[in-house]
Amino acid sequence: MNFDSIIPIADAELAARVQRRLDSLTKPPGSLGRLESLALRIALIQQSETPSIGRKAMLIFCADHGVVAEGVSPYPAEVTAQMAANFHAGGAAINVLCRHYGIEPVIVDVGVGRPTKNFAREPAMTRKQAERAIAIGMEHAGRADLLGAGEMGIGNSTSAAAIFAAISGLDPGETTGRGTGLDEAGVAHKAEVIRRALKLHRPDPCDGIGVLAAVGGFEIAAIAGLILAAARLRRVVVLDGFISCSAALIARTIAPAALDYVIYSHRSAERGHRRMLEFLNVEPLLDLDMRLGEGTGAALGINLAEAAVKLLCEMATFQSARVSNRD
Repeated sequence: MNFDSIIPIADAELAARVQRRLDSLTKPPGSLGRLESLALRIALIQQSETPSIGRKAMLIFCADHGVVAEGVSPYPAEVTAQMAANFHAGGAAINVLCRHYGIEPVIVDVGVGRPTKNFAREPAMTRKQAERAIAIGMEHAGRADLLGAGEMGIGNSTSAAAIFAAISGLDPGETTGRGTGLDEAGVAHKAEVIRRALKLHRPDPCDGIGVLAAVGGFEIAAIAGLILAAARLRRVVVLDGFISCSAALIARTIAPAALDYVIYSHRSAERGHRRMLEFLNVEPLLDLDMRLGEGTGAALGINLAEAAVKLLCEMATFQSARVSNRD
C-alpha cells in the first residue's frame, strides 16, 4: 500500500484568501468562533475559497471480535448482527440522526459472524487480513464529499483501548473504559486482558498494520482505510468517538498527513478518549457526554461542518450588504 500521494493541506496563500473572506462577512471578526476555523479547514481540504458540501454519507462498519470470549463486554457477541439488522431497518439512533441531517447511511459488513481471533490468546488477525480490511474501507472514500465514520462491534472498545495502549505506551488501566456498561471490576478485568495481550504480542507502535494484526478489529482497520483513501481524494472525514479515533492512530502511523483531512466530532464519555485526543493533539467540536458509537457523534459533526461551509459561502459581506464596517 503506497500513500505517498497524501500531502498536508497547508496552503498559506489560500488560507489568507479564505480568512479575508471570513473577516469581510457581516459579523465582528472571529465572532463565529470555531465554525470559522472549521470552514477554513474544509476550504483547505477541498483547495477552494468556496468549498461545497454535496453528498453526505455515514459509513457504519460492523464486525465481531473474538476477545469477547474473555468476558470483556456485558453484551453477547450476537448483538453485533442484531444491531446491524437494526441499522438496515432504520431503527437505530444513527438512522434517526442521518434522516434528520440528510446523511446517507451505509452499513458495511467487514466481519459480522466472522470475528477476529481472541487476541488474548493469539493475534487478532493476520497482516494480510488487516490489509484486506483497510482496503474495504478505502473502497468507500469516493461515496460523498463529507464522510462520517461509525462502527458497531461488541468488544470493539477493548480493541480500541489495546490499540491506544500499544501506540501510546500508556498502561491499559489508563486507556480502558466501561464500553457498553461494565462495572469497575469489569473494567479492571478488561484492562488486565489487554495488558496480557500486549505482553504476549509486543506490537511495534510504529507499525500500524502490525498493531491491527495483534489486537485490532476489522471495522477499525476499515475506518483507517477510509481515512487514508479520503485523504488521497481530498475528502473530509468526520470521526465519531473512541473506537473510530483509534483508527486515526493507525492511519497516522501509515501516513501522518492523512489526519489533516479528519475532523473530530466529539469527546466521548468513554474513559481513555480524552487522553486519546490529547495524544493526537486535537480538540473535538463537541462534548455532550455521549458514548453510544454507531457514528452518532459524527452525524452531529457533519451538521456543524455543513453549517460552517454555508456560513462561509452564503453570508453577505459588508460591501455586498452595504453595512458599515469598523473604522
